[in-house]
Amino acid sequence: METILEQILKSPLLNEYSKIIRQKVENEEQKRLRFYNQITEQEKAEFIEGEIICHSPVKLQHNVAGKLLLKLIDTHVTIKELGFVGYEKILIKLTRNDYEPDICFFGNEKAQKFTEKQMFFPAPDFIVEILSESTENRDRGIKFIDYALHGVKEYWIIDAENKFVEQYILHQQKFEFFQKHTSGNIRSFEIEGFNIPFDAIFDEKENMKSLAKMFE
Repeated sequence: METILEQILKSPLLNEYSKIIRQKVENEEQKRLRFYNQITEQEKAEFIEGEIICHSPVKLQHNVAGKLLLKLIDTHVTIKELGFVGYEKILIKLTRNDYEPDICFFGNEKAQKFTEKQMFFPAPDFIVEILSESTENRDRGIKFIDYALHGVKEYWIIDAENKFVEQYILHQQKFEFFQKHTSGNIRSFEIEGFNIPFDAIFDEKENMKSLAKMFE
């Protein structure tokens, strides 16, 4: 079966389609420049498919899971000197879209090139998105595709309400499902040596135990 692109390339309307696409790209780039000029450090906003997406406040359970996991990843990466961990306000600039992942990790190869005043960042090596009602379609849709196309090697999707973690690994520019975690331990493939109890993402006491072990 022919793909949509193959059908367009064979169509007698190819030139007309090309004009429409060029105009679309130009309009998006103008909107994107306005987005860069408008965004501030006080708001969380993304530029996706030509539209500015401003995020509403998150529920407590979302914030707690994000904070607990961030402490674990950041502490491990800092102790092991593995790179840089970003949280929420790091703007990832990809070919067409700009995202602010909940948590992201850059290995030393990328992180050592960062400057103190840097505002735009390349695709991370590892990303975590925590689901909410307003973001789930994007986290499982456009971001899932875009992160993989730009070489993000590992992607975790966390459901803080139903308490599970889906782990995906990059294979040939696509994410392959590895495991859905509801208990036990979770081991990262991309963050060297990062292996944590599942409960440490959702429970403060378990989180503190895991942090203490990192300093032993």
